[in-house]
Amino acid sequence: MKIVSLCPSNTELIAYLGRLDDVAAVDDSSDWPPEVKQLPNVGPDLHIDMDRVEALKPDLVVASLSVPGMERNVEELKRRGLPHLVLAPNSLEDIANDLLQLGEALGETKKAADLVRRYRAFLSEYRERAATVAEPARLYWEWWPRPIFTPGGANWLSELSELAGGRNIFSDIPQASVQTEWEDVLARNPSHILLVWVGVQIKKMSPKAVTARPNAQQAEAVRTGNIHILEESLYCRPSPRLLVGLKKLAPLLHPALFPPADDSDPLLGR
Repeated sequence: MKIVSLCPSNTELIAYLGRLDDVAAVDDSSDWPPEVKQLPNVGPDLHIDMDRVEALKPDLVVASLSVPGMERNVEELKRRGLPHLVLAPNSLEDIANDLLQLGEALGETKKAADLVRRYRAFLSEYRERAATVAEPARLYWEWWPRPIFTPGGANWLSELSELAGGRNIFSDIPQASVQTEWEDVLARNPSHILLVWVGVQIKKMSPKAVTARPNAQQAEAVRTGNIHILEESLYCRPSPRLLVGLKKLAPLLHPALFPPADDSDPLLGR
């Protein structure tokens, strides 16, 4: 079977299902597991080279609607009559269902079911621990600084926040993605600021990007030095790798309640 993946989270789902050997090409941003960097690219996820995809004669193209603008890819796949599967996750349960759906498409239903069982069990364990938190941390997630974009209530990061003993300060806004202003962030007074700029490496980010903003000291997170630069690949992609991100976030907020952070993957055992 020849598979083409059009976004990083889809590539990661395929990897969890053990079918990377069938992947003929990926989008430019797919980088996990590391071996996918050796695969041919078909362009950035919002500007896929469909001529290149079609030339590969894939048996299945795994597309996504997780980022606005990806609709063009789906429309073009339909126009060309290429066999495809479209995933559009927003919640943690959506990710589980995507694993099951993709597992069925790849003939890996048993493996998918086992992964989902362990995935849900891990989330349940953290949900129980988080239920003991007396005062949830107030979390401001920043996807992009200018203009400011942050996840809203419909996004998996609101759920992940609660599982880590926190609360997304923009969870009251129902959309998955929210464009807002710095003044609104200050008014909500986060106790932790989490920078996960999409596509930007950690080494290219600094807390100064926040502390230099007008009236930044009004935010508790700034006064207490709780500005955290996190790996966006562990928080901004709807795949089971979010569990690795959760393992790092929870003890950062409540070190006495959660196991110490490490890089091991609860679904892969490594």
